[in-house]
Amino acid sequence: MNEPNENAPLLEVRGVTKRFPGVVALDRVDLKLNCGEVLAVIGENGAGKSTLMKLLAGIERPDAGQILLEGKPVEIDSVQTALSAGISLIHQELNLADNLTVAANIFLGREPRRCGLIDRKRIEREAQAHLDKVGLRVSPRTIVSTLSIGRQQMVEIAKALSTDARILIMDEPTSSLSQQEADALFRVICDLRAHGVSIIYISHRLGEVHRLADRVTVLRDGRNASDLPRERINHDAMVKLMVGRDVSQFYHRTPHEPGETVLEVSRLVVPDNPRHAISFSLRRGEIVGIAGLVGAGRTELLEVLFGVRRPLAGRVKIGGKPVFMSNPLDAIRAGVALVPEDRKLQGLILEMTVRENIGLPGLWRHRLAAGFQNKQRERRDAAEMIDKLAIKTPGAEQVVQFLSGGNQQKVVLGKWLALAPRVLLLDEPTRGIDVGAKQEIYHLMDRLAASGVAVLFVSSEMEEILGMADRVLVMHEGALTGELPRDEMTEEDVMQLATRHVAAAG
Repeated sequence: MNEPNENAPLLEVRGVTKRFPGVVALDRVDLKLNCGEVLAVIGENGAGKSTLMKLLAGIERPDAGQILLEGKPVEIDSVQTALSAGISLIHQELNLADNLTVAANIFLGREPRRCGLIDRKRIEREAQAHLDKVGLRVSPRTIVSTLSIGRQQMVEIAKALSTDARILIMDEPTSSLSQQEADALFRVICDLRAHGVSIIYISHRLGEVHRLADRVTVLRDGRNASDLPRERINHDAMVKLMVGRDVSQFYHRTPHEPGETVLEVSRLVVPDNPRHAISFSLRRGEIVGIAGLVGAGRTELLEVLFGVRRPLAGRVKIGGKPVFMSNPLDAIRAGVALVPEDRKLQGLILEMTVRENIGLPGLWRHRLAAGFQNKQRERRDAAEMIDKLAIKTPGAEQVVQFLSGGNQQKVVLGKWLALAPRVLLLDEPTRGIDVGAKQEIYHLMDRLAASGVAVLFVSSEMEEILGMADRVLVMHEGALTGELPRDEMTEEDVMQLATRHVAAAG
């Protein structure tokens, strides 16, 4: 009766429910995974994807329902139980000890011993075999901190394979990878599938899902929306199931004539790329994109404009007046705001409330006599931004860490919009948020431009650049290699400029 059923899926979830205080994260969810299959699980932030994966990995336990392995019910009550069952979760934030070697990381906590001592030769020998499986050509003795994020991702996969994992769960595996690193990962995934390893792939990047998935399971509001077989996987079908509506105008732009020049950058030299001087301008009501490959210097440029880094040379004017941003407060006073790439590390204080986060940049401006906080102003600003940006929160006193990624991003935007900036800098504004939240961010960018705000945004998603930008500035290795107006922007032209050698830029 307990024998495995050869015709059953490798893994099956039946009617799983998981509740947290005040919320039902999963409501009678089903899922099937076959041997040697890449199953994509997609959905908006808050749809229940992460909770479901934590149940399968033994981090959380279900309140109701069953998990079956090869047709046999199993109780996954710990991470060790999941690993013993051949299920391994590779987190979006890599879980490696970067001061140790690759081999030490692969066998961390499971070191083979000889005569009571750790058998280092065996560890390195077996680690090399697992590195070969994922095509990672590095020595097992390499210190992990010296590897790129993409190579560290491969070490994580090798580590999972060393536990004899039959099921790999990958959570947003390409979020920090260059296109070249992502392509290498895709090749490894296809090879693992060919050798019978099953993969659950979670990603907001629907192009990757279309490229890799044999089948798609869509979650919406903690429930099953539907499954899509390989032949029905396309962008529109996935988006419609995720958001429960037809997103006909995904990139929303209202044509209007830009106003006077707000930001002028002349011969600016960024410390990370001292050989190149950058010049450009930004007009009132204009949305300008900055494109380029990973490492092109886009983030570093925005950080100089916001006073996080000091330029080596050059001049910046706001509204025709020279300004020197020696720190972010100088930039804020000049009417410049920055939404950083990493909202959790640089954009928010997760342990503080929505009200407190929105009020932070205005503390210097709205303080009362003797330096006291103006909490009445904070509450008014928070209420206005929650309403204006449609932030889904129980209230202004909700702790930010309990919001979804898209709503956290809205809080970051809200804290700056409460100061009515003249120039808004956005660094990867939709990274790690779902399709519905992305569309809301695009509509917000369009509304801000229509109100006269000058928007300068960095994005690694070509569709986002082509869909939202009035102009695109393209960078390569710290240099500005070209500029294209909206009616001349094509993916091919942008990529040619993004891969162009600096000398060719003239």
